[in-house]
Amino acid sequence: MAVTSLLRRYKPATISSVLSFSTQCFVGRTSSLSVPTEAPPVPKKIPFAISSHGITRQDPYRWMKNTDDTDFVDFLKRENSYAQAFMADTETLRRDLVSEMKTRIPEEIFTSPERWGQWLYRQYIPKGKEYPLLCRRLEKDKTNWLSGLFLGGEEEEVVLDWNQIAEQFGYVHVGVCRVSPDHNYLAYTVDPEGGERFILQIKDLRTGRLLPRLEVDGVVSLAWALDGVTLFYTVADENQRPHRVVVTNVESDGRDDAVVFTERDSSFCVDITTTKDGKFVYIVNADKPMAGLQRTRERVPGVQCFLEHHNGFFYILTNSPSNAISEWSGEGYYLTRCLVEEVEVSDWQTVFCPNDDVVIQDMDMFNDYLVLFLNKKGVPMLCSIDMPIKANTKHMDDLVPWYFPLPVDSCSVAPGSNHNFLSSVYRVVLSSPVIPDTIVDYDVSRRLFSIVQQEGGVLDNSDSSKPWYSADRSVENSGQLNDRTSEGEDGKLDSRVPKWEDLSDAYVCERQEVSSHDGVEVPLTILYSREAWKKSESPGMLIGYGAYGEVLDKSWCTNRLSMLDRGWVIAFADVRGGGSGDFSWHKSGTRSLKQNSIHDFIYSAKYLIEKGYVHRHHLAAIGYSAGAILPAAAMNMHPSLFQAAILKVPFVDVLNTLSDPNLPLTLLDHEEFGNPDIQTDFRSILSYSPYDKIRKDVCYPSMLVTTSFHDSRVGVWEGAKWVAKIRDSTCHDCSRAVILRTNMNGGHFGEGGRYAQCEETAFDYAFLLKVMGYHNDR
Repeated sequence: MAVTSLLRRYKPATISSVLSFSTQCFVGRTSSLSVPTEAPPVPKKIPFAISSHGITRQDPYRWMKNTDDTDFVDFLKRENSYAQAFMADTETLRRDLVSEMKTRIPEEIFTSPERWGQWLYRQYIPKGKEYPLLCRRLEKDKTNWLSGLFLGGEEEEVVLDWNQIAEQFGYVHVGVCRVSPDHNYLAYTVDPEGGERFILQIKDLRTGRLLPRLEVDGVVSLAWALDGVTLFYTVADENQRPHRVVVTNVESDGRDDAVVFTERDSSFCVDITTTKDGKFVYIVNADKPMAGLQRTRERVPGVQCFLEHHNGFFYILTNSPSNAISEWSGEGYYLTRCLVEEVEVSDWQTVFCPNDDVVIQDMDMFNDYLVLFLNKKGVPMLCSIDMPIKANTKHMDDLVPWYFPLPVDSCSVAPGSNHNFLSSVYRVVLSSPVIPDTIVDYDVSRRLFSIVQQEGGVLDNSDSSKPWYSADRSVENSGQLNDRTSEGEDGKLDSRVPKWEDLSDAYVCERQEVSSHDGVEVPLTILYSREAWKKSESPGMLIGYGAYGEVLDKSWCTNRLSMLDRGWVIAFADVRGGGSGDFSWHKSGTRSLKQNSIHDFIYSAKYLIEKGYVHRHHLAAIGYSAGAILPAAAMNMHPSLFQAAILKVPFVDVLNTLSDPNLPLTLLDHEEFGNPDIQTDFRSILSYSPYDKIRKDVCYPSMLVTTSFHDSRVGVWEGAKWVAKIRDSTCHDCSRAVILRTNMNGGHFGEGGRYAQCEETAFDYAFLLKVMGYHNDR
């Protein structure tokens, strides 16, 4: 596919071999930006023309898609050497940053135990180790959860040790872990190389040994049957599309594994899961089932259904409750139900309808109650509803919900494991930019809650009379969704109950609304230090994602404190295309509407500057994977808006990638970004595709681009092509401050544990501090 030729050898620059820019071009905004004296690597160019829909494009770096080309590997290595030379003068700064970050990490990290049947499970990172251990203990005697220790009962067992996997493969990425219902086996998947071709492993927890079985790779999801020995798993095709469901008896050698279902339509992928009570295993997204499978509903494009079972009824979360609907109407999820035997033949009974105020995002079923994850105008909420649900209720207040007390400040809410179907306690993890990760147990039967653990320690809950605090009684049973206030309404914390620790005294977390190009209000979360921030003078970074309906991660991160304490502003733009609780928010940033995501990001950047949160010439942009489209496209449209950018495993060669059906995930991504074979989609993608829209002879910001050689989601060549074309097309002087750093061993998600992540983050921060002119500030 590619023609090979020799590239000239590159001699890495020494630490002293640097020069300083002080010119009128982009890099001249900093008084002295040191760059290596030797020029950046220059890759070969092979003419290649692509013609589509009457438009011809030139792509001289197309050859880089052949990762077996020795010239390409050599180019990446020389780029790594150039990046190392560029960052040589930040070595002391990086050591300081790493030291700061490591001092915030406890020597030992553990989660508070969580009960499942007669067992107590927890995760634990030992002193000096990078990765966690999954441990358990059989509870026969009274157990003390103080400080996360097991006192009494049986000796603790190690269920799975991530550190051993890292030693075995030199890399660790565990995909899925599933303990069998009888707690005798652990089924899990391991990616040994970073390419996300996961191998199925089954461990006998009674002996601690792996079962000898025929190796199966490409495994994606797992689901146990109630008998504890029957395991269902899905397998991906050559394009990483989960397309087949297989069943095995774990006590066999795997040679007799049987195919249960195969999805032949390449535009769909399948998943396998169980209902919470374990009584049903169901295949998500399957159509035309084989013998022995019961179809719940005919597959309709855009329509989704998620099932739980309770006492002879299926409870179904769906965006289309009627059998008569032939396509998704664009509404949010309904909560519906039907008798098990009538799941395919009847219209399901609606329990709760979405409205303009509140939407359902997820559900979790238990023997005595149902937990609903809600979103009210972008704010997460949770409530429990007693089971069984009474018939003919269509409004939330008819269900008499209990709204879980949550912090007044905006936070993210993630469920704990919550495996125990009979438990009356529901565990969640709360987090926000100013609230360290906090584990909270909600006793649904008593409508009380307990703060079990906060990052850095575990609270003593041995005295059950002390840690439980109730929500405001005036609304506890009202079922009304009131506005969040500091006065305890809606079950939120107020001054009358002890609060978990937050850092709002030291750091400000604001949630603003930014009017985008079309007048739509875009949520912008802004974080800064009360002491170190200076209006209109501070540097800052803007982070965005805006794809696949995913919510931008704004949870607590101690590493950020190193930048906040240096006066930096960290902002998060929840642009269209991402998740906000409103399903239309995702759709309004996809396909022909993708430009909305980019404009939202640009207007968020302008807002930070115009309102004085950051210095007008000291703003950086950060994007990960598909989120890298935002800063890359924004730089093409407004090259002077940002002083610097970090693009991590960036999806920037959008049009070429979506035009290649042989690449993993391409066909599935057509739903998100469009299909270039369709002329209207082609023109829409071309209008923003970052690699295709790089401007000639224009000054671009300083850039750190990171890639991974074994990345199967975003090809390593995407970042490499982007850097090569930036250097070839844009301002010569500015492009010397563009560096490419490739992990030659890892995959899309990297390979580092807790300490390695400090090293990577310190490199990123040191790059920003250097190119902004702050690297001498401590």
